Amino acid sequence: MNVAAASPRDDKSALAQLRAYLARMALPLDSRLPPERDLARAIGVSRAELRKALAILESEGQLWRHVGKGTFVGSRPIDDLADIAAMTRRTNPTEVMKTRLLLEPEVARMAALMATAGQIAEMRNCLTKMRSAQTWRQYEAWDNHFHRVIAESTQNALLLALLDSLTAVRRAVAWGRLRADKVKPDSDHHSFAEHDAILAAIEARDMDRAAQEMRRHLASVERKLLQNRGDDAISANDHDEGLDFAAR
Repeated sequence: MNVAAASPRDDKSALAQLRAYLARMALPLDSRLPPERDLARAIGVSRAELRKALAILESEGQLWRHVGKGTFVGSRPIDDLADIAAMTRRTNPTEVMKTRLLLEPEVARMAALMATAGQIAEMRNCLTKMRSAQTWRQYEAWDNHFHRVIAESTQNALLLALLDSLTAVRRAVAWGRLRADKVKPDSDHHSFAEHDAILAAIEARDMDRAAQEMRRHLASVERKLLQNRGDDAISANDHDEGLDFAAR
């Protein structure tokens, strides 16, 4: 059976028709497109031509597809374990730290303006729990909670979702093993004083100082990370031994 292949001109026409359809419909982000059969009929192209056009727009970040669910408008969100795993394979601890340094100082700045009395009290509780932690795992659980309460204090749901995704990636990336084999943080662990300074700035409603103290804290964490890059890598499964180094 002789089946004629679509010409490049046909492909360009299908792409143009699909672009015109999307512009005309002005669908909001994350809207689901009609099934391929219906969409192909609506824009007057074959399903084969439509699939090629969809692939091009997906590569441009204008659409994303979920097997079994359909095609959606916008960029693929990082909202499930498969997405986190895919992102983890494309990044590394240094990139994660650079991203934290870009985002979290501004999060602290906004928290200094927006945090409620209850949220500030919860931050203080986190610092108390970190100092009394008997294992690295306990310390890191309260450290993570401290940073998340700061993010919650921005009263910005979108920003919180972005930081949750960043945290998920951070915890999945392999980190350098600590040279010191200790059960829990020392009493003079660098993060204790740094966290105190962050909280003091937020409580004082000093936005610039909150950003500065968060940046200082993360820069300190980054230095420690770079000092340990030569050590053996560990997986996220080792976090219960207190080795989620980038969180500290």
